[in-house]
Amino acid sequence: MPLDRVTMTDAARALLAEIVAEYGPVMFVQSGGCCDGSSPMCFKEGDYMIGARDIKLGEVEGAPVWISESLFEIWKHSQMILDAGPGNGAGFSLDTGRGACFLSRARVFTDEEWAEFEPTEA
Repeated sequence: MPLDRVTMTDAARALLAEIVAEYGPVMFVQSGGCCDGSSPMCFKEGDYMIGARDIKLGEVEGAPVWISESLFEIWKHSQMILDAGPGNGAGFSLDTGRGACFLSRARVFTDEEWAEFEPTEA
C-alpha cells in the first residue's frame, strides 16, 4: 500500500463530516505563513485560488490538501496529520465559529518508509 503524505485523525474526520454536510465538497490549504497562515484552512472546493507554487500533498476523505512550496521543503520528510481540537478556525476557514478547529501535526517518516517513498518534486 502506498504511503500517504497526509492523513487525518478521527477528530478531524468528524469535524470534516460536519462541514461537508453543510457546504459540500471542500479543500484544505496549508500556506506556512505567519498568524492564520500557519493553520490548515478549510474552504469550499474552488473558493481558494491555488497558486503556481502550491503542491497537492494528497487527499483526505476526498478533500484535496494543498501546501505551499516553501512549507513542503521543510516538511518533505514528514507525514502531515490533520487533527482537530478545541478552538476557533482561522480567518475564512469553514471551521470558524464551531468551537473546534483543524490543526496540523507532522510525523517524520522512518528510514524504512522513506526508502520506499517516491518524493514529490517541488
